Amino acid sequence: MIGRKTLSRNLVTVIAIAGMIAISFVIAPYIPPGVDWHTAFRPAALELASLRSPYSVQGFFNPPWTALALIPFAVFPEQVGRVLLIFLGFIAYAFIAYRLGASKWAIIALLLSPPVMHNTLNGNIDWMVMFGVILPPQIGLFFITMKPQIGVAIVVFWLVEAWRNGGWSEVVRVFAPVTITFLLSFALFGLWPLRAQVEVDLWWNASLWPMTIPVGLVLLTTSLRKRNIFYSLGASPCLSPYILLHSWVVALYAIIRSTPETIAAVVGLWILVAFRFMGW
Repeated sequence: MIGRKTLSRNLVTVIAIAGMIAISFVIAPYIPPGVDWHTAFRPAALELASLRSPYSVQGFFNPPWTALALIPFAVFPEQVGRVLLIFLGFIAYAFIAYRLGASKWAIIALLLSPPVMHNTLNGNIDWMVMFGVILPPQIGLFFITMKPQIGVAIVVFWLVEAWRNGGWSEVVRVFAPVTITFLLSFALFGLWPLRAQVEVDLWWNASLWPMTIPVGLVLLTTSLRKRNIFYSLGASPCLSPYILLHSWVVALYAIIRSTPETIAAVVGLWILVAFRFMGW
């Protein structure tokens, strides 16, 4: 039988979700549209919900399970779904930081950082991707691979760790689910990852690649040598030829356990934003 405490927690959860949805309807008319939500993620989710290819939407380059995960938000009016994404995004960013060992001040700094604000402004989903870091690898891989520019070094780290922990059998156990799903997606939608190459030359690309390749390789090597995933969090954006400002949040999570460094990084990012705003 379900205990009273469980019933109480479930009731509180249902009330909280209902309240969040109600507030979203109230706030929705006053929130500016999010370009990524409006042009890519919501249309792709609606296409998949209608049993059509999400890759008919120009600007959607993510794995199909990204669109699948967004269907519950997409079925609401556009702005309501966007507000729900904002609410859950802030909650997720804070929860992930907490699970990774951040202090309350580091969490506050993270939530006030340019990457998090940029993610909220554009209606993007980096918070969903970052959930993979705190999940078991065989599940986390589905989240991390939603954006390879965030997760490429993490995938390498988990691959090496799986080998260390059990050889080929452990590698297969961890990587078989996501590998099979990728192959099935290619069978259904073609080689959709090739579509992403057009993004590299766009003006909003915030990658410093290839200049950051040495930094990324050093961080990845340190991560593998010390068996510490936090170095891989910092390595991923350094190894990617395409990454937007909000996706650099993964690098903030690399130092999230150290409050002074996190605050310093956030302050530095705001200084950078100020310089860019002034045209320097």
